[in-house]
Amino acid sequence: MLEATSVPEIKLEGVEMKYQTAAAEVLALHQISIDIARGEFVSLLGPSGCGKTTLLRLMADLIQPTGGEVKVAGKSAKEARLAQKYGIVFQSPVLYEWRKVKHNITLPLELMGMKKAQREEKAMRLLELVGLRGFEDKYPWQLSGGMQQRVAIARALSMEPEILLMDEPFSALDEFTRERLNEELLSIWSEVGNTVVFVTHSIPESIFLSDRVFVLSPHPGRLSAVVDIPLPRPRTPDMRNTPEFFELIARIRGSFEGV
Repeated sequence: MLEATSVPEIKLEGVEMKYQTAAAEVLALHQISIDIARGEFVSLLGPSGCGKTTLLRLMADLIQPTGGEVKVAGKSAKEARLAQKYGIVFQSPVLYEWRKVKHNITLPLELMGMKKAQREEKAMRLLELVGLRGFEDKYPWQLSGGMQQRVAIARALSMEPEILLMDEPFSALDEFTRERLNEELLSIWSEVGNTVVFVTHSIPESIFLSDRVFVLSPHPGRLSAVVDIPLPRPRTPDMRNTPEFFELIARIRGSFEGV
């Protein structure tokens, strides 16, 4: 895992996002200022409608803010996107059903023009990393939902991104699978060492995964609190049952505004 430094990997200053509807102008995000250090694992936590996904999309330069500024390693979000600094994992795995697992992973590498032997070698390394070695010739429809999300993570990592942006990737999974994938994600992060921004509406999930939790409240979306998570690493399942864990749940739950 990379050591977090004092230089922000991602910096948002006074970010606002407004949408124009037929009836009126809607303020989705209001004056969001965030610094995320290199190598940090942070969560954007909040209820539906607080702007978590909008904020992630702004970081990824999928949309542009109507106010404020987004910087990545001192450059604009657009420059970071063009430099392929991002890997993105969405709520749905978005896999191509007619392509084998290994060919779903290598798709971005094909588009880059990487030679077949190099692509397949990298795919096998990534399958090993996400615990799917032996499934390379399966099709997505032959895998469970959790396995499909691991393929999506491997595909996002194929470009060796400095920043991994994850938009509620485990929200559709059952609780048992979700908790297991939380542990596997931390194992992958500890080996790869990139910066992770993880969107979730689950307080326990945000605590278990993160170095810090950015708590967002709605109407309009704004930053209510930044909560440090002092639990030691590596995180273990039994930490979820400790007094310290429950204290953090209570602290975060009490930090929401206007919910």
